[in-house]
This record gives sequence, C-alpha cells and structure tokens, in this order.
Amino acid sequence: MDAVRAHLGGLKVRFCGVAQYSNLVGVTVGYTITASISMEMVRGSKCFHGKDKCHASTTLDMVVFGCIQLILCQVPNFHNLSRLSILAAVMSLTYSLIGLGLSIVKVASGTKLNEGGETRTTSATVSEAQRLWRIFQAIGDIAFAYAYSTVLIEIQDTLKSSPAENKTMKRASLVGISTTTIFYLLCGCVGYAAFGEDAPGDLLSGTGFNHPVWLLNVANVCVAIHLIGAYQVFAQPIFSFVETSCRQRWPEVKFVSTDHQITIPFLGGMSFHVNWFRVVWRSAYVAVTTVLAMVLPFFNVFLGLIGAVSFWPLTVYFPIEMYIARAKIPKFSVSWMCLQALSFVCLLISLIAAAGSVEGLVQSLKTYHPFKNEA
Repeated sequence: MDAVRAHLGGLKVRFCGVAQYSNLVGVTVGYTITASISMEMVRGSKCFHGKDKCHASTTLDMVVFGCIQLILCQVPNFHNLSRLSILAAVMSLTYSLIGLGLSIVKVASGTKLNEGGETRTTSATVSEAQRLWRIFQAIGDIAFAYAYSTVLIEIQDTLKSSPAENKTMKRASLVGISTTTIFYLLCGCVGYAAFGEDAPGDLLSGTGFNHPVWLLNVANVCVAIHLIGAYQVFAQPIFSFVETSCRQRWPEVKFVSTDHQITIPFLGGMSFHVNWFRVVWRSAYVAVTTVLAMVLPFFNVFLGLIGAVSFWPLTVYFPIEMYIARAKIPKFSVSWMCLQALSFVCLLISLIAAAGSVEGLVQSLKTYHPFKNEA
C-alpha cells in the first residue's frame, strides 16, 4: 500500500489494500487446508495407503494446526521469523524432490494408477464442459503458485541497507523464481506423465502415490512444517497492519498500546513482553481462519480462487501502473499500449480462472456435508 500511495495515490491505495489483505487472509486459510490434508495423510497412513477404504476428516488436524499457530502468532514481527523461514524452505525443497522422484519412478516402472484398488475419475467419465472448467480452475492454481508478490515488499523492508535492499531483493527474487519455476515445471510435466488426466490435486495424498508409505509420510511431514512457517510469513503483514492502525487511532488506550513484562519463574528470571491486544487479536484471527478452513476444506478450488482473484491486481496491474508512473511513459505510446495490452490479457486470465474456481466450489458445496465423518 505504501508503494502504491507513493506512486499512484487516490482510491488505488484502498483498492490495493483490499486486494492485498483479502489475498493474505485467503492464503492463510488455504495453507490451513493444505497442511491439514498432509497431517491427515500421516495420521491415517495405514488406511490411506492400504486397500481398506477410508472415511477421513481433516477437522482434527485443522484444530491442531490452529493451536500451533496460536503459539507462533505471538512472535512480534518478521524480524523474528528468519530461522522458521529457513526451515520452511528446506522442507519445501525436500517434499518437492520426493514428489518429483516418485513421479519419475512411476513413469519408468509403468505402475498402474489403481494399485491400491480404488476407483478413480478418469477422462472417460468427465464431460467436455467439466474438463474446460477444470482447465480454468488449474489456471487459478498456477496463479496461486506465484502469490509471493503480496509479501515481497514487506520482506524487502526487513533487509539491511548494505548492499542496497532493492539489489538484494532482485537477486533473491531471481533465485527464488528460477528455482520454484524449475520445480513447478518438472513436477507438472513428470506428474502428468505419471498420472495423465487422472492426476490428483495433491500428488502426496492418498489419491496419488501409494508406496513407499514411510517416504510419503516424510514428504507430508515436510509439507506440514513448511506451511506452519509459511502461514506466519503471510499472516505477519496482516497483524502489523491492524496493530499499527489501532495504535495510531487509539494511542491513549493502554490495552492497545502498552506492553507488559512477564517473568517466568524457575527459568532464571527470564522475562518477555506481552501486549494483550496483540494476544487477543492474533488469537481471534487464527481461530477465524481455522473455522473458515473447516467450512470450506476444498484444496484445489479454494487455492485456485485465491490465485485468480489476487493475480491480476497484485502481480500485474499495480506493478505495471507504478512502473508507468515512475518511468513517466506517455499515454498511447508504443510502450504504454504494450503494457496495457499485457494487463488486459492477464485480467482476462484472472476472470477465466475465477469462473472455473467458483464453478468448482459450487459443485463441491453441493456434495459436501461439514463434520459428517466426525460422527
């Protein structure tokens, strides 16, 4: 928002704020869903990877994930998350390599998809209309995969100034984008070679690979650990925005502005500072996102919707408009026309992806009964 305010101003600042923070909320809900699926895979691995049918629910796993976030969300700010971020990156690399390796083995061995004896939905049972909607939804999933733009500037703001922050961030972005794109393409292409149109939404889930169980459990543990850290990376800007706004609006209210020092007995007088507003607000946020994940536990369609809604404004529109304003590109020049054409094409892509995800969400809600399997 500060970058948009500096270059564009006006109502665009509010539009950016709505787009960014709505996206961040959606991402934290999506990460809760994704992590709970992996946790459920580990908890019920004997059932999922065997021949017995499973009637599983991720509700308990979402509650556990939420409890972990209740503790971690009390970390004051981004500066205290470096070790957690490093751990998350290592976990991400690990489960990506495992998924890629298992796909390569499956392609090389020619293993049948239905090894576990389960019935899959194949291309023969999917109508042309459904296939088209799924293609649109998949575009949203791809857009979600590059959702880092919503926290890029916030992360850059934590860097030290020698060398310059923008130079460090450019180098980090180049390495990060290159690495993730290579893995995305490899997992996508090799995964398609392994499963074809029957590829599951989550390759590491019970509808993907069946064996070896121990390796799949390792991969799913890595997914859960990664998303525990990733949740905080995307939640911290929300926490900071709300807390800063409240302190500015009610500076005289001690509940909002005052930190209290608490000493822990039997630990050598160790103490830490607690802000009660931060404790209540952050705990309430985690509780709300956890409940939303329970109500809408649809992996692909939810992530696709988040990606579709946030892709155009945050990854395309605002960066292009800020570049035009900063470079003072004249209207209707060749450069201006090309940039506007790019923005318009990406807007169409976002609308198509959103339509596919909404259709998928509607279809999922028709057959979904919350907490049905908990009985």
